[in-house]
Amino acid sequence: MFDFRHMERYRENGHLEAKLATGGLPRSIWETYSAFANTSGGLILLGVEEREDHSLRIQGLLNAQEMLEEFLTLVQDPKVASADLVGPDGGQVVDTGLGEILVLRIPPAPLELRPVYVGGDPYRGSYWREGEADLHCTYEEVAAMLAGQSPEYETL
Repeated sequence: MFDFRHMERYRENGHLEAKLATGGLPRSIWETYSAFANTSGGLILLGVEEREDHSLRIQGLLNAQEMLEEFLTLVQDPKVASADLVGPDGGQVVDTGLGEILVLRIPPAPLELRPVYVGGDPYRGSYWREGEADLHCTYEEVAAMLAGQSPEYETL
């Protein structure tokens, strides 16, 4: 389990993404959602800042519950995301004592739902996760997922 009292010990990686989100729900959240869904899942933390030394720091959100509701509504829209993998219980507002943050748990998508893509076009909106980067899937990777095959990076 995540220990929010020691956030500075964590780093972004293949299963963890932090976004400051002080201006509202970040647009880049959807690339990360797709990337986690198409690989092995992960946690998105909103209201958490990545410092220059790559350590994480809780900044907090002024409207965490509103942001959660917005995310849960948008993830059901097929123009935004091709599949809702989180359901109503996939997100949680956590009061860390230093501020409220939003924690989104993104599970890996079953093969029959892959690729999970954003923006309505699987060839333009499919991503995968490598380290702390969300990488755009190639045409061949998307075609393989659409055919029900497992791309090599699934095992990373």
